[in-house]
Amino acid sequence: MTDSSENLTFMMGEFEATFPTDRMYATNHMWALPSSDGNSVRFGFTAYSVRLLQDVYFLDWMFDAPSPVELGAEIGAVESKKAESSLYSPLAGTLTEFNPALMEDPSAINLDKYGNGWLFDIESNDTSPLLSPEAYLELLVDVWDKTQKTIKGQLNS
Repeated sequence: MTDSSENLTFMMGEFEATFPTDRMYATNHMWALPSSDGNSVRFGFTAYSVRLLQDVYFLDWMFDAPSPVELGAEIGAVESKKAESSLYSPLAGTLTEFNPALMEDPSAINLDKYGNGWLFDIESNDTSPLLSPEAYLELLVDVWDKTQKTIKGQLNS
């Protein structure tokens, strides 16, 4: 579903998760905003992932930037009210910067997920693993039933 402010919306039960159409998305529920010069891509958590995590309070990175990363490589961890999870690189390239403000106070992830709550930047020549906003919305539709069962502890039922 599309709304008038150039966002897409996915309904997570009674909760709306909105997605700006000015960026791409990764299958690990991160948004990706290419820099104006096209040399790097900034990443952060989507509204979908922030809603599932609820109240992120800790981030930990496995190395310092800059550092080469492979697609799908574990790069850190996140802890929140609802979950602890490893974080994986959505692209291969060079991870050039982590958001320094989040190391002291990751609450910006909860408050400004598409702005000051950004996580890291990666320089990459290949953004082909990323999805269009419409393709990401289709992914959410496809995984929503499984996600609900996981949340409710019914996955193996």
